[in-house]
Amino acid sequence: MEKISLYLVATPIGNRGDLSPRAVEILSSVDFIAAEDTRTSGILLTSFGIHKPMISYHDHNRRAHGEKILARLQAGETCALVSDAGMPAVSDPGEDLVAECLDAGLRVSTIPGPCAFVTALAMSGLPTRRFAFEGFLPTGKKDRRQLLDSLKTDPRTLLFYEAPHRLLDTLTEFSSVFGSDRRISCVREITKIYEECRRSTLGEAVEYFTETVPRGEFVLVLEGYAPSVSEALDEEQILALWREKSAEGMGKSAAAKAIAKEFSLSKQEVYDLIKDL
Repeated sequence: MEKISLYLVATPIGNRGDLSPRAVEILSSVDFIAAEDTRTSGILLTSFGIHKPMISYHDHNRRAHGEKILARLQAGETCALVSDAGMPAVSDPGEDLVAECLDAGLRVSTIPGPCAFVTALAMSGLPTRRFAFEGFLPTGKKDRRQLLDSLKTDPRTLLFYEAPHRLLDTLTEFSSVFGSDRRISCVREITKIYEECRRSTLGEAVEYFTETVPRGEFVLVLEGYAPSVSEALDEEQILALWREKSAEGMGKSAAAKAIAKEFSLSKQEVYDLIKDL
């Protein structure tokens, strides 16, 4: 089998005990380690008795250092890529390095492990079957608002990263765009001592964090868009069905009951729709 050149190694997002034995084995066996911050990763590696040559790889040097890393891999060396926390190459400049390695015919493998947004999603209490990870919002006000507006009617659960000093502003903007009744889970300090998952509406979240200073890094898990009864239904279809059943001699109560069952409504909702139409 072709030799693996680059390993993507997930590192703890808070609790060092989450670094897997296989991750320790790989980090100890590669020729060098590429890290988002060599100082942060150096502390983690030293605590596990791992001492390997390191090279920094982050947003500001991804091009220059990416070329150096790629050249070393093509020369036969092996490298482990790590981020400060979680899975590298996801919302991370490592995605460029992975693409460059694959384009060069080098084999890339992953050592799975902690991932903040997946962990937050699992503990959020919101739907998990379909979701979209957006990471950090754009810093520009116009770009940020355009993104949020594009997500306004997205039915998937939405996930964002946010720093504590920007949390209240972000929640306030969410409430303005998505509505104060939209549900959200504000998850912080995952796997750490003060881990917390606060479930509420956006309006309630704004009220809470207006009075309470946010602490720790947050993952915001936002409920997807769900149309109201009037938005979800084709009113003309309801009216046509009502007329059809009336023409068949079905009484109002029986017709309302049949339509309610077909569209997952209450009889009163059917009566109200017909009255409005």
